[in-house]
Amino acid sequence: MAEPTKNAPATDRLPVVVIGAGPVGLAAAARLVERGIEPLVLEAGPSAGTAVRDWSHVRLFSPWAEITDPAAEKLLAPTGWARPDGAAYPTGGDWAKQYLQPLADALGDKVRYGATVTGVARAGRDRIVDSGRDEQPFAVHIRSADGREERISARAVIDASGTWSAPGPLGADGLPALGEQAAAGHLSYRVPDLGDPTVRARYAGRRTAVVGSGASAFTALAALADLAKEAPGTHAVWILRRGITGSTFGGGEADQLPARGTLGLRAKAAVEDGHASAVTGFRTQAVERDGDGLVLVAEDGRRLDPVDEVIVLTGLRPDLSFLSELRLGLDDRLQAPTALAPLIDPNVHSCGTVYPHGVNELSHPERGIYLVGMKSYGRAPTFLAMTGYEQVRSVTAAIAGDREAAERVELSLPETGVCGGAGLFDEPDAAPAATGGCCAAPATLQIGTGAPATASGGC
Repeated sequence: MAEPTKNAPATDRLPVVVIGAGPVGLAAAARLVERGIEPLVLEAGPSAGTAVRDWSHVRLFSPWAEITDPAAEKLLAPTGWARPDGAAYPTGGDWAKQYLQPLADALGDKVRYGATVTGVARAGRDRIVDSGRDEQPFAVHIRSADGREERISARAVIDASGTWSAPGPLGADGLPALGEQAAAGHLSYRVPDLGDPTVRARYAGRRTAVVGSGASAFTALAALADLAKEAPGTHAVWILRRGITGSTFGGGEADQLPARGTLGLRAKAAVEDGHASAVTGFRTQAVERDGDGLVLVAEDGRRLDPVDEVIVLTGLRPDLSFLSELRLGLDDRLQAPTALAPLIDPNVHSCGTVYPHGVNELSHPERGIYLVGMKSYGRAPTFLAMTGYEQVRSVTAAIAGDREAAERVELSLPETGVCGGAGLFDEPDAAPAATGGCCAAPATLQIGTGAPATASGGC
């Protein structure tokens, strides 16, 4: 770390707190180290990429070449780390084991695990106080895994905590459907890992409703269709709030993210082959018991035939509760930074039409706080991993006072298709050889089943 000058403000001697040890959070830490600034990464989970590990069975539709950050690679090089084949498509588990954990290990004690951020504020200033606000450091409140509470002072805060922990509900109005919580034992908000015998038994030979229209829903439909070929009686009921159009299954063969296009075609095949039936214009209002099954009821009164299980893949949301004492400028609809929201509105943009952006679009009325990665996109499902890497390159340059680098664009994005999460292939070598570029969530990514992503947490 560069030695601060004698005249440097006291806050400049403090670390930059990074919330989340996922792909984008760790990339931010690597960029800070490159700039000679001390990072402190706070991760609620027990290891790097905790959210990514939750969808370890899901394959990304980005190759390795597009999901590692250049500054991170420089940090890893002295450790003997070998970059995986750039053309190969990893699973979430591969990403965590072969890149994220080694990167966190290289950062050493700059990463703290089991540290849940419970609040961020200006030291000695609540939200309404103006006087001396900008001169105060940030006060980051954390709770350790053993319940101990602590307050850490920071010169800036980069929130890369993602959206993985807050999946959208079944109810079409954004709230849980009537009866949704009571039926929780038969609902899942993640893409199931059908390689797990216990999970496989839950869905084999049964009717499962899949609610959602993004890449995570495609992944679940494709997986259930494969299961149906081995387990008679397995059937998916695909529930869409909209109708089926030419773009419902993404860009197909025209998609510049070939793996994403392949995933959409697999979901389409699941319907055409009879392994899944589509129900369109269905906006769920209630879940009712019918013997051992569940009946979904729409706002227009329609009632579906009973299903055994429901997989809810309706997107992810940012947790803003611990930022309530900060002055954030967020779009009313997307809960994304106001300058970024028009660029990522999912009613207008796919992954490839989002203009690359940085500190100017990520800044808030409260100086020194940045939401990056999946969290910066709020409720928009169009996040790309390489977008997050570009974000933190720009943000860390701004923190270092290098405005020219912060405002320089160093990223071009692929076009075509509808993004929203990670893809799935049967086998690693089944992935197209052409370049891709989406991760999810998530998270990172929702990444994953959550960028779903539909990834994030982890991106």
